[in-house]
Amino acid sequence: MFDTLSDRLAATFKNLRGKGRLSEADIDATAREIRIALLEADVALPVVRAFIKQVKDRALGSEVSGALNPAQQIIKIVNEELISILGGETRRLRYAKTGPTVIMLAGLQGAGKTTLAGKLGHWLRTQKHTPLLVACDLQRPNAVTQLGVVAERAGVAFYGPQPGNGVGDPVQVARDSIEYAKQKQYDVVIVDTAGRLGIDAELMQQAADIRAAIDPDEVLFVVDAMVGQDAVTTAQAFLEGVDFTGVVLSKLDGDARGGAALSVAHVTGRQIMFASNGEKVDDFDAFHPDRMASRILGMGDVLSLIEKAEQTFSQAEAEKMAAKLQGGGKDFTLDDFLSQLEQVQKMGSISKLLGMLPGMGQIRDQINNLDDKDVNRVGAIIKSMTPAERSDPKLINGSRRLRIAKGSGVQVGEVSSLVERFFEARKMMSAMASGKGIPGMPGIPGMGGGGKRSAKKAPVAKGKRKSGNPLKRAQEEAAAAERKALGPGQGAQPGGAFGLQPGKGPTDFDLPKEFKDLL
Repeated sequence: MFDTLSDRLAATFKNLRGKGRLSEADIDATAREIRIALLEADVALPVVRAFIKQVKDRALGSEVSGALNPAQQIIKIVNEELISILGGETRRLRYAKTGPTVIMLAGLQGAGKTTLAGKLGHWLRTQKHTPLLVACDLQRPNAVTQLGVVAERAGVAFYGPQPGNGVGDPVQVARDSIEYAKQKQYDVVIVDTAGRLGIDAELMQQAADIRAAIDPDEVLFVVDAMVGQDAVTTAQAFLEGVDFTGVVLSKLDGDARGGAALSVAHVTGRQIMFASNGEKVDDFDAFHPDRMASRILGMGDVLSLIEKAEQTFSQAEAEKMAAKLQGGGKDFTLDDFLSQLEQVQKMGSISKLLGMLPGMGQIRDQINNLDDKDVNRVGAIIKSMTPAERSDPKLINGSRRLRIAKGSGVQVGEVSSLVERFFEARKMMSAMASGKGIPGMPGIPGMGGGGKRSAKKAPVAKGKRKSGNPLKRAQEEAAAAERKALGPGQGAQPGGAFGLQPGKGPTDFDLPKEFKDLL
């Protein structure tokens, strides 16, 4: 959603790199480019004005003028101000001290409240809660049936005593659901309310009546992230009519410009608490302003990636795989390779996972072209092999490749390519697991590296070579004669690898502890 904004900001910051000092004209030009980028992303005008003012005030101060790298300092300021307009710190759900926690969903029709109710219920279930979904949207056709299906898919309980389709009292249903939850010992009640195509008095009155009847602990306003600046107007109307306590962004995976996300929190003063970014029940997570700002600026979201990995991979399985990769990785088989791929697939879309890594915005087109079905194709190839072939892929000769290709419905070349990629992946993972770094890359302090190339000894010189240039050769001979005349220990002394005097290494100097640890 923020691809266009990210690209514009990246291009703006690129123009600052390499400048030792930033003049007021440079800062004005940068601010103008950021303003255009935000307006093109459909961010509300009052938000843009406040954002640019803060950035310019800080950029023109000593914070940037005294910095060693002004360009990086500007990026830091923009990052901090983005976090600020997105709500600052992460806002958590407030749970009731006694009785069930009541969460009411409000918003326009089509914003995705019903689907989001199921996602929120599934998320709460993963947090060790027992949620109950309540159907109080009795206006929209089949809304009650839809919520029942969503609840079943999410694996949570459902309460819908009224048929809906214009029949029933939503206020009474909401009131009765609290008693039902107490009887069945559900600790969270999620109330799905009706919406309209636009703001009207009847909608606001019904939402206000439901709120008064159940006194919810949280009222979440569900806003379609693809709406644009109109989302701000809608949010203000609901704030006055219902007084919501938090915001949930739906359809964050769309291709709209995403201005709503950067506007609602600042305009209403209510923080964004959750974000929905897909069709599956687990495409939902808590909203972290700092991580979203990092994504917008192309810095990735490594923390969210780590959290997803921790939820998917077990510690015992990770230790088992690490043990197999030690000592050359001979015990790491194609079965293990497939198991790892399937675990990664459980974390979500491969393209989304790669998009969380820093710097991936530069190859966004290639990432977006990745097909998750490729993992299924790899699985079909591996499962078409015999147990012996999976344990030792070196057994796979020409006739075996042909049999495997026919069994998995692919070309022989794809089988060969998979086997080659497996050996390369095993070699790389084994090197990293044993602390030798990545093969083919220069050594990094503390990681080893360089592979076999780093183990080669420098050739011993057989004698001093003379230059073929007569003038240069004469200069070399004169310098050698001067050194001989001065005697041993006099004159210029050869330096070490760091250009230091003989007998002194880099750790002999008064360096910071961090440098000494690296060296």
